Amino acid sequence: MTAGVDLGPRTQAIGSDEDVVRVRQLVRTVAVAAKLSLVDQTKLVTAASELARNTLIYGGGGTAEVTTVEDGRRRGIRILFADSGPGIADLTLALTDGYTTGGGLGLGLSGARRLVDDFDIQTAVGEGTRITITKWSR
Repeated sequence: MTAGVDLGPRTQAIGSDEDVVRVRQLVRTVAVAAKLSLVDQTKLVTAASELARNTLIYGGGGTAEVTTVEDGRRRGIRILFADSGPGIADLTLALTDGYTTGGGLGLGLSGARRLVDDFDIQTAVGEGTRITITKWSR
């Protein structure tokens, strides 16, 4: 990987607005070290910011684990957001553009999904939510 830069898994707790900022900073640092393009860095940081905020607001806090990954021909950044909150009762509705429960624009989950290459969500009512996103280098 990149000489002199530790690209191993890094976990950031999400329990405050300041932690959302720390997630953005961590994702930016790892994306730069992994040599993602500026456009891909911006997309990934934006998606991570949305998901970290959702983890805080709707999940009651949780963690973001940032890891570099390779598939043999390209490098990417994978981020796992996990919380032990109430879960998402209607996932299809929650992933619909314009849907919001918080009075915002309703682009959080669906917008984040469009900004990354891989998006996986696992949720169960009363058990929390796990969202894994990956952005690959071009």
